[in-house]
Amino acid sequence: MPATLLRKGENAALATGQCLCTVAPAGTPADVSALLVAADGKVRTDNDLVFYNHPSQDGVSVSGMTVTAELSRVPRDVDKIIIVASADPLHPGAVFTAAPLLTLKPATAPELEFKAPDFTAGETVVLLAEIYRRGDSWKVRAVGQGYSSGLAGLATDFGVTVDDNPSSTPPPTRGATQPAPSSVELTKVANQAPALLAPARQAGQVLSRSGLTSYRAAVYLVLDHDYDMKDLYESFAIQAFAERVLALSVNLDDDGVVPVIFSGEQEPFLEEISLTNYRGKIGQLHTQVDWGWGNVTQAMRRIVNHYQESGSSDPVFAIVQVGSEPYDKAEIRSLLQNTASLGVFWLFVGFGRGKLAFYKNLNASTSATFTNVAFYDAGKNPGAVPGEQFYAGLVEAFGVWAQRHA
Repeated sequence: MPATLLRKGENAALATGQCLCTVAPAGTPADVSALLVAADGKVRTDNDLVFYNHPSQDGVSVSGMTVTAELSRVPRDVDKIIIVASADPLHPGAVFTAAPLLTLKPATAPELEFKAPDFTAGETVVLLAEIYRRGDSWKVRAVGQGYSSGLAGLATDFGVTVDDNPSSTPPPTRGATQPAPSSVELTKVANQAPALLAPARQAGQVLSRSGLTSYRAAVYLVLDHDYDMKDLYESFAIQAFAERVLALSVNLDDDGVVPVIFSGEQEPFLEEISLTNYRGKIGQLHTQVDWGWGNVTQAMRRIVNHYQESGSSDPVFAIVQVGSEPYDKAEIRSLLQNTASLGVFWLFVGFGRGKLAFYKNLNASTSATFTNVAFYDAGKNPGAVPGEQFYAGLVEAFGVWAQRHA
């Protein structure tokens, strides 16, 4: 049976069951999302934005280019489900001209199709349709409304919070589940640091598979400033590593800032990289630090002190890049034990020329007592490790620890 064509503004009845809503872009690469909206026209919470990094909520899910609405499972306080297409932020400057085609497959009725008129005002977001209640029944209306103000404009209209000042909100309880980074936040990445959008997505997908879609943690980064690491600084391998960690942090700590500690011979040097300053930043900062023997213990203490002084209640994910064996092994073991109760997880990431047997074997013994530490061998050049494989190496053990300490 051929599909029933809807024109803009027309509606049709839907059976109370599963409805598949599939979007086929027409030239402009697009992402698909859905908004669960209450009777007042606003989302109930930020979790009512369903997208690839928060793929399901109250009977509505997103997979690829399809929104699945299990209408019998949608709570009564949800008045409508809005199907949204947004220009893929991996293609900066992309706008809609020809509208995407929306196909709806209700449980028992014929297919419906809707293609809005073309767009001419630089629209980057399109509301394709709304599935809405009529008493105990559901209907669908073809909308075709575009936004040239992007996801931020959409968010404002429907009450999704855009957090421009994260420090103004009270910190959550340690390990508490908080809303996942939204499409709006990833749009911020696209606007401020478009080169980091792809790794930020890859990191988000790995976190989701680890059950950490909504987890919050303060991310710290320690970089080995041993002289043997000099060629890795000069070849920008350390810069690339730091950028990947920054992309991960966007998913865990949405302020877009990572404190970086260089473990040189003298007092560890702490600065910050962010979405707005990260390009070439490691090269600028490391020239202010003397070469040394990688004082890892001092760098770890600096993280603990900074964390405690910040007053944060989020747990800490401390990523410590190491290139050689430490000289202060007993002190490192002591610090690991003493920070286990503070909500600090240490991941030692090894790459470079040095032997790293100490870090590799921290938890090799059956009598090991370090519940808050893991080691990831990133090879001689972590930049050569594919994105999702790299993030899986970073996140796997942290995910297990986080689930136990949630």
